[in-house]
Amino acid sequence: MIKAIVGACWGDEGKGKMTDVLASESDVVIRFQGGSNAGHTIINEYGKFALHQLPSGVFHTNITNIIGNGVALSVEKFINEINEVVSRGVPMPKILVSDRCQIVMPYHVELDSMEEARLSSRSFGSTRSGIAPFYSDKFAKVGFQVSELFDDKESLMARIEQVLAIKNCLYTNLYHVEPLKAEDVYNKLMEYKELLAPYVADTFTFLHNAVKENKTILLEGQLGSLKDPDFGIYPMVTSSNTIAAYGAVGAGLPPYEIKEIITVVKAYSSAVGAGEFVSEIFGDEADELRRRGGDGGEYGATTGRPRRMGWLDLVASRYGCQVQSATSVAFTVLDALGYLDEIPVCVAYELDGKRIDYFPATAQLKRCKPILEVLPGWKCDIRGIKKYEDLPENARRYVEFTEKHLGVPIRMVSNGPSRDDIIYR
Repeated sequence: MIKAIVGACWGDEGKGKMTDVLASESDVVIRFQGGSNAGHTIINEYGKFALHQLPSGVFHTNITNIIGNGVALSVEKFINEINEVVSRGVPMPKILVSDRCQIVMPYHVELDSMEEARLSSRSFGSTRSGIAPFYSDKFAKVGFQVSELFDDKESLMARIEQVLAIKNCLYTNLYHVEPLKAEDVYNKLMEYKELLAPYVADTFTFLHNAVKENKTILLEGQLGSLKDPDFGIYPMVTSSNTIAAYGAVGAGLPPYEIKEIITVVKAYSSAVGAGEFVSEIFGDEADELRRRGGDGGEYGATTGRPRRMGWLDLVASRYGCQVQSATSVAFTVLDALGYLDEIPVCVAYELDGKRIDYFPATAQLKRCKPILEVLPGWKCDIRGIKKYEDLPENARRYVEFTEKHLGVPIRMVSNGPSRDDIIYR
């Protein structure tokens, strides 16, 4: 059976913890898209970790963790992450890297940084991890697939020369820096070959057999629906498809085998990076929510940047669940709202003077204003509560109000940062 766990909105919904919980029930955990540009925060018996490329199953010795063909693989960061978790007492995890996966090159990171600097105030708020240049190269067919590292030097050098003919036009004419050298790129690829050799595998065949053997497979998504390049707040999106449906492509699995899609919705809103954010709040109100949110404040797991804050946006969240084809919702960080007397919730938008309850494309979205409804707070700490019926009445009302608007059952409620702080409904 295949399950997917994905984000409903901008990312930062608390997927890391929920993925860690679901991973414990899985045989295989797969990262199927994205790269080191975002992170999943996990707190367990080994400590607190921010995973960027490693699948969240690495803390379980019985799980096979796979870097799927849809991932943007930053090799040095991948190896550093493995060394980091093992150095902190985690048993060496079983990890396979798809031989069809492609590699984030140092020049992708350089190009990302140079382009953000060139755009200045019009930049995309990139993490400067090389993700956009990487995916551009993948679809322009000038990227390097892991399998090519094991090709003969003559063939690889011919590919490098082809790539540098394009890259050096940008380096010299647009960014006015020194051109790349073919031998330097080749040597870097050979470093990557040595580092990756213990992990490279034909993961397509492995997963084909796992499906036949009825293994429990978990697809782990990065970011959320609103960062998808097709369905998100384009152009302020990421460069890989963030929706569960892409898991079939990014891992090489039959789409009809994905039976459950758990979509993570946070009890309020947060986002890192630029783009439309209708329910955003500012000033002291935002600072207080940021301080109380997450598992130690709302700051990016990769960048450390303060996240933009807002009230729960039910228009965006409902749309995000629809985009993901959610079968259930995991509702997270409910405990952070316990300080509020009243809790505003965005229930609709005003677009050009008219009330709408759908999530429009960006050209219209940027003209939208939030329509808020205020719910009563519960004014107490709910961490440690294990049964839904033991939650304060107003906390339950908040969950049920959200569920009604989403149109998808909320099956899990997270009420604290620990793996054990979960209420099942």
